[in-house]
Amino acid sequence: MTIFDLTGRRALVTGSSMGIGAALAKGLAAAGASVVLNARNAERLEAEAEAMRATGAEVDTLAFDVTDAAAVRAAVEGYGKPLDILVNNAGMQHRGPLEEFEPEAFDRLMRTNVNSAFYVGQAVARGMIARGKGKIINIASVQTLLARPGIAPYTASKGAIANLTKGMATDWAKYGLNCNAIAPGYFDTPLNAALVADPEFSAWLEKRTPAGRWGKVEELVGACVFLASDAASFVNGHTLFVDGGITASL
Repeated sequence: MTIFDLTGRRALVTGSSMGIGAALAKGLAAAGASVVLNARNAERLEAEAEAMRATGAEVDTLAFDVTDAAAVRAAVEGYGKPLDILVNNAGMQHRGPLEEFEPEAFDRLMRTNVNSAFYVGQAVARGMIARGKGKIINIASVQTLLARPGIAPYTASKGAIANLTKGMATDWAKYGLNCNAIAPGYFDTPLNAALVADPEFSAWLEKRTPAGRWGKVEELVGACVFLASDAASFVNGHTLFVDGGITASL
């Protein structure tokens, strides 16, 4: 269906050298978009780009630190090509008892998960506003709504992403931008490798999730393509949960 076709559009995906970011970049490319991969590790980034190019995808790379506001602005402005779609995917996890959580770890987590979405979102939105259109997709989490022991700061960061998304939509919808979020449940990714390898946690997850399993990163692609396409032209400020039903069930 042409309403989902992304041909002729360019998408920047942060944190896209592996995991969810890489999967979303591949999905956007399959829907017709040219993609711009981002990470700090230029070598790993180029390896992912080459793998995608081998499938026929049109791929550029931008290696910059999403937590450095000046570096973000310089990279986006220096790129020189219009960005029609932004996926703010870069993120990190740090686990530990809240009463012992180091302030430095809290600050680093917030810079990576929240500040980055603001820095990159603002830098890219300026060009979108000038052109009168654009799609911003922030990656939230099941922890946007739910908490688990040992990850309170992460939960706070993902709650902030949902509300930042609402704020982006409120400020920028009048300029033709659609700003939404995707909230993944528990997916088998490098970020969750320790949990995937834990039989006790996996058993708990299978019982807790109505779908009865971990998610596969490819199962996030449809939501991303939808929000990046004309099919979502009147969707704004929304957080779309892709979680196997975990937030719907006690």
